[in-house]
Amino acid sequence: MNTAIITGASVGIGRATAVAFLAEGFTVFNLSRRPCPVKGVVNIACDLSQPDSVTDATAALTDAVQRSTSVALVYNAAQMRKDSAPNCADDSLREVLEINVVGLNSLNQRLLPLLPESSSVLYIGSTLSEKAVGNSFSYVVSKHAQLGMMRATCQDLMGSGVHTALICPGFTDTEMLRTHIGTDPDIEASIAGMNSFARLIDPGEIAELIRWAHHNPVINGAVLHANLGQKES
Repeated sequence: MNTAIITGASVGIGRATAVAFLAEGFTVFNLSRRPCPVKGVVNIACDLSQPDSVTDATAALTDAVQRSTSVALVYNAAQMRKDSAPNCADDSLREVLEINVVGLNSLNQRLLPLLPESSSVLYIGSTLSEKAVGNSFSYVVSKHAQLGMMRATCQDLMGSGVHTALICPGFTDTEMLRTHIGTDPDIEASIAGMNSFARLIDPGEIAELIRWAHHNPVINGAVLHANLGQKES
């Protein structure tokens, strides 16, 4: 049995990734506060900011992971807030880090020891994993942290047969992006114009890269850019 465990598969890139793995015959689990509407996905309620919720979710996954010949562990869920270095309360930063970083560590502690050979741990970062823009302070901090987590995970899993990667999407047409930028067509056009193809990325394009990364351990420890060729500022 091949298994995909995806955090935040209820919408956007996560949902598209669930569709991609289902089409390949994987058993797909969604760990999220909201259910994935795609038929065939097994929904496990999970709030990454709550340790007890993570413990319950991983307990529900243990049997499936142990029966699997390969597991794609896809860390897609994230929270993005409009904040800045001079205007980001400590509690707000902690809340973002709990979901975007600490929750992933909690899952790793419970699931990594169970993963069979040929599995993958795929962190879904952002172009902001390696650079920054204004008014996205906590998100930028957390995405930089995910880059470090991926590289450290790679080193700590050496010889296990499990590989890692950080997939860094550019501006993708998701609920998160729409919440951040709104639906103003002029703003959308401005953002789309920042890449070579002058359009937003479709979530399915990122999902296909995630699926490919699972099957290709040669990219172990790599950062994979998926941004249509962003213009240098």
